[in-house]
Amino acid sequence: MKNSTASGGSFDQNGLQLRLDEIEKQIAAPGAWDDPEKLTPVLKEKSNLEAERERNAALMSARENVDDWLLLAAEENESGAENPEAMHSLEEAAQVLEDLLEQIEMGLLLGQDGDAEDALLDIHPGAGGTEAQDWAAMLLRMYMRWADIHGFKTEYLDYLNGDEAGLKSVAVRISGSNAYGLLKVEKGIHRLIRISPFDTSGRRHTSFASVDVMPDVGDSVKVEINESDLRIDVFRASGAGGQHVNKTNSAVRITHLPSGIVVQCQNEKSQHHNRDGAMSILKGRLYALELKKREAMKQADYHDKDAINFGSQIRTYTMQPYRLVKDHRTNTEVTDVDAVLDGKLDKLIRDNLIYEHSARTQTQQ
Repeated sequence: MKNSTASGGSFDQNGLQLRLDEIEKQIAAPGAWDDPEKLTPVLKEKSNLEAERERNAALMSARENVDDWLLLAAEENESGAENPEAMHSLEEAAQVLEDLLEQIEMGLLLGQDGDAEDALLDIHPGAGGTEAQDWAAMLLRMYMRWADIHGFKTEYLDYLNGDEAGLKSVAVRISGSNAYGLLKVEKGIHRLIRISPFDTSGRRHTSFASVDVMPDVGDSVKVEINESDLRIDVFRASGAGGQHVNKTNSAVRITHLPSGIVVQCQNEKSQHHNRDGAMSILKGRLYALELKKREAMKQADYHDKDAINFGSQIRTYTMQPYRLVKDHRTNTEVTDVDAVLDGKLDKLIRDNLIYEHSARTQTQQ
């Protein structure tokens, strides 16, 4: 298995530009585009490096802006003049600088195998019927909003509607710089406590849903899959998509016999496209499995180990009788539940990345 090229936080602007120049020569070489698939990881690295260059430039600009306003404020203070507008501008410039520093800190916390890849996100409701299926749909909306905030692209690979509301399962590809590295800490059981909108008696309910996150390795990492190890079934799609998907066997389910991993894709009208989507998910799961072996993790994947119920959750979202989101790994608490469900996940993600980084450091010592 070949490691992918990861991009973390770096201030080596000269080295960064040299690598970008090398990539430009590579993609401009005669015949470079004869096999576009081979260029996919190179173009992805180019996009990541360009984003890093722009971020570093923005950081330097923000710092200069803060220095300028500090100088102006100091001069006015010495002269005895008061300028509330200058202080307000200084506060705004300092906030911009702080936000950029947090983004760079997030990048510095990444750098593990697969972190730079796109993410494959799976959500499944736990037991509880409509209530749990609605909670799964709320989680999907949360992650889609998070992706939108960060300018990431999203693509549905599979979607199965719930019986009355919500969803039974969904698979989404989230594409962007370090998408997997950021989202990997979301893997686990998520619990919701609220007054159920589906209970006419107005009782409080507890619902569970599982979130799985895998790196979309594509062609950047070589995952050996023998065709003889696969069982491929086609069937009629049962989700939304118009009359076409209900009349043709376009949906694809792939079973990897050695590992027992089962994946499916039914969101495209083309059986060929659905097969490609299912293979992407399978590659991601096999790669994630290999990463766990490398890290000598003793516990099995939470899908096998933990039931989607009490005692196994990584995070609880409480809407009644009080409002609080609590991450049980870091003990991070956020009182603005609506903001979190609207995709404001950065604090929760950041604290978990710091927690994991600290755990790795202690293990290596």
